Amino acid sequence: MTEMPAGVAELKRRLPHRHPMLLLDRVVQVEPGARLIARKAVTCNEPWYERLADDAAERDHDYPAVLLVESCCQAAGLLATWDAPVPDARGDRVMLFGGISGVRFTGRVRPGDVVEHRVRLTRSFADTVIFEGRSTVGDETVMEIEQLVIAFRPGSGLATAAPATADRA
Repeated sequence: MTEMPAGVAELKRRLPHRHPMLLLDRVVQVEPGARLIARKAVTCNEPWYERLADDAAERDHDYPAVLLVESCCQAAGLLATWDAPVPDARGDRVMLFGGISGVRFTGRVRPGDVVEHRVRLTRSFADTVIFEGRSTVGDETVMEIEQLVIAFRPGSGLATAAPATADRA
């Protein structure tokens, strides 16, 4: 793997996500077309914690599982587009989440933890890329993903029709 650090500015150049849904902080290693390692530092100042009561139990501070999955998907998206970033959701090539299977949560993530996502490209077709992934905090695996699918489609084909309006007399 190549040491190729990329911070937040580079992530914003490569992904369409922005606060609060940009769920990566740094790419620490990448082997284009093969594998990538990215990190996410979890803090208690994230929006998903703002409604917790002051006396909330420690377990209530577990990082939401759906956000852990999304963060790993963003790492896969970076790898899928490393040589050709696609940050404009209206562009010629839009990256879409296709599906996920074999997700296992094996640990907990809390504020103060740094999650490391390791994604590996397992298959690639003309417009579809398949990955596997593993997320860790320190030496502990907290999530495994057997299969994660990302598809690319033309942005023009994704436009939604304007809502119909009722005639008013």
